[in-house]
Amino acid sequence: MDVHFPTSSILSIVLQALLLSSSYGSLEPYDLLYNNAVDAFYRSDYKDVVRYMEGALSSYAEVRQTKVRCRLRCQDQHPFDSVSMDLQFFDVVLRRSNCQNECIEEKVGTQSMHKVSEDVNQDFQRRIPYNYLQLAYQKLKQLDKAAAAAHTYFQANPEHVEMDQNLEQYKALEGSDQDHFVDREARPHQSSFSAGVKLYDSADYKGAIALFEEALQEYYRADVECRALCQGPQRFEEQDHVLYRYSLYELVSDHFTQALHCEHECVRDLSTRPGRLSPMENYLPLHYDYLQFAYFQMNMVEEAMECAKSYLLFHEGEEFMTENVEYYREAVGHDVKPREKAEWYLRRHKQELELLVIGSENMQVEFTEGVSTVIPSGTDGWMEYVPISEKKNFTLAPPQELREGGPLVYDSVQLVQNSKALNGTQRVLLDDVISVDECAELTNLAHTVTMAGDGYRGKMSPHTPNERFEGATVLKTLQYGYEGRVPLRSARLFYDASERARRIIESYFLLNSTLHFSYTHLVCRTAITGQQDHRNDLSHPIHADNCLLDPEANECWKEPPAYTYRDYSALLYLNGDFEGGEFIFTEMDAKTVTAQVKPKCGRMVGFSSGGENPHGVRAVTRGQRCAVALWFTLDPLFRELERLQADEVMQALDNQSSQSQWDTSLNINPKDEL
Repeated sequence: MDVHFPTSSILSIVLQALLLSSSYGSLEPYDLLYNNAVDAFYRSDYKDVVRYMEGALSSYAEVRQTKVRCRLRCQDQHPFDSVSMDLQFFDVVLRRSNCQNECIEEKVGTQSMHKVSEDVNQDFQRRIPYNYLQLAYQKLKQLDKAAAAAHTYFQANPEHVEMDQNLEQYKALEGSDQDHFVDREARPHQSSFSAGVKLYDSADYKGAIALFEEALQEYYRADVECRALCQGPQRFEEQDHVLYRYSLYELVSDHFTQALHCEHECVRDLSTRPGRLSPMENYLPLHYDYLQFAYFQMNMVEEAMECAKSYLLFHEGEEFMTENVEYYREAVGHDVKPREKAEWYLRRHKQELELLVIGSENMQVEFTEGVSTVIPSGTDGWMEYVPISEKKNFTLAPPQELREGGPLVYDSVQLVQNSKALNGTQRVLLDDVISVDECAELTNLAHTVTMAGDGYRGKMSPHTPNERFEGATVLKTLQYGYEGRVPLRSARLFYDASERARRIIESYFLLNSTLHFSYTHLVCRTAITGQQDHRNDLSHPIHADNCLLDPEANECWKEPPAYTYRDYSALLYLNGDFEGGEFIFTEMDAKTVTAQVKPKCGRMVGFSSGGENPHGVRAVTRGQRCAVALWFTLDPLFRELERLQADEVMQALDNQSSQSQWDTSLNINPKDEL
């Protein structure tokens, strides 16, 4: 049946979507509450920390659930089922958009138009608010709530050694109850699954069946919610939207493909535990595997066969399950169909893959290296992740013969400890890399040129709220030198000292090819006065420099967002007149310390950047710790761009060295070159 929609009707809907009514809700933006809580923490007003942070967490959860509810409700109210004409299609789109805007606005008020920064959202995803909460509750002597906050934070940050120690202390307290250690952000489908596995392992098959069935229901519910959240704004990383001039259908196609990619990632998201880097292998099909055996143990053979056939939807022809199905069929004397929910889920998944192929061809999106442009996130077909035992393990140093003990290049440099003395591989500790006077000059330079949060999107305390972090690059210091804001000699010393460090590392480890700069950073960490009492966190958490450390799996995965191209690292210390701040190497469990280095002027620690050398920095509890942090690569394609620009500036300066002052013919433009 043909249906005609007058243009005025559609324009009316557009105006309704744009001209939203005034706020009906009163929910405060969670980022503002979060900032108020952080400010209160620095004022040591712990009651306000709790009030604002709990409010922020509540607001964050309410906004998320409101978006899910409204999008699903409007999706049901305005379906695409019978759409066949352009005007019909856009009529549904506009009505659904208007429905969602009004629904969300009614619940959360003006916050529906409020844009929250990516940094704040990442903090909530990493559960950073719970770190503040556990400290605040601890100060307020509400130890049960402190334990819950600490446990919640630790679930998503298992490498955090200090939080692990805090939890042990809470457990040892008199009156401590296991019920206090709850994960306030636990995902129902994962909690039910884990509890089901425990009952299954203890042969309580009846209890396990109930929990696995509950886990399946929760999984499919979480999948629907995850996909609803993908209907929000998308990031077009490959597109310059200032110059975005594509047609209507190209624009719609691009956005739809991004949303579809987000929905496909729900498979990975739902099977990845908090704080883990890789999804649980074969997660959804494993529910049906456990169920088929548990039902069999309860002599419920038809149900066992139904679950076995559901499993085979995901892994067609798998030998052991096919044999189980044949056994069950003989036992019941007839065939049984797989579960409809599993069939529907798989049909939709396959359709997504087909659409992603078309969408990726239209968008010409370049996904991350190692990730298929047809099936994002490394999935193949349904979700056959490579078993953990077969995954490529990147715990080795660079792919060349591991050697050390080469010349130290400069006569003044002293070898203090080699790899053996530091209880590891590809490690070295050196003294007198630079002189006392040079340390003092570089420290003075740092006090002038470093900026809070440099290299960390301006975040003043990127690793711990108890310290202020400041940094500067070589290029920036040369700019300051050229502008006369710092002595040019000091800027050149920073450049020369980093080159000295590079030559020493390249020579000592007997590398076969040139070692290039990947990143050079003059950094200082300063203890914040009044926040050091009973402190037991790290200045920089345990990590590896070119892979993602997974302490629980005892692995280090060489995959983004890690800087996988980095091969060697070094820290050249400028001072030692502070308390704490020791550099530590650990085992891959991120707990067992294998070596400790006390910084002092002219001391340098160098090491390969892989999972063989997890490391971190103990808390700086008094004073300021300054150093030159250096990362190197053997791949010239990943050379530091700012370093190459700095090389050009230095060459220009050297060419003018015979002149007593700057010549106007010197071709350096501070804006373009620096």
